[in-house]
Amino acid sequence: MPRVGVGRPRVRPGHVLGDKGYSSRAIRAWLRRRGIGHTIPERADQVRNRLRRGSRGGRPPAFDTQLYKRRNVVERCFNRLKQWRGIATRYEKTAESCQAAVTLASLLMWA
Repeated sequence: MPRVGVGRPRVRPGHVLGDKGYSSRAIRAWLRRRGIGHTIPERADQVRNRLRRGSRGGRPPAFDTQLYKRRNVVERCFNRLKQWRGIATRYEKTAESCQAAVTLASLLMWA
């Protein structure tokens, strides 16, 4: 069914994989309010503070290690693409030419 109205389509991810930089109580609460699952490791200081508080510190957030390992594949792909200077510095002016450059670089890496 085609989208009615103007603007970009409102799409919500089903699950978010993030690094420790996104491990705050506010971000986790924001994702929970919107019904978005998340796999984000806790920072060491957050673990220490939670354990220091004892039973008042609450339970640790759920963390799926097998799912988090799959995040590495995406990070390595970005790192390989950033080796192309034109992509890393975003020389292209339009979205179409940028997408073409990423597609070409991906095809050359794959071949």
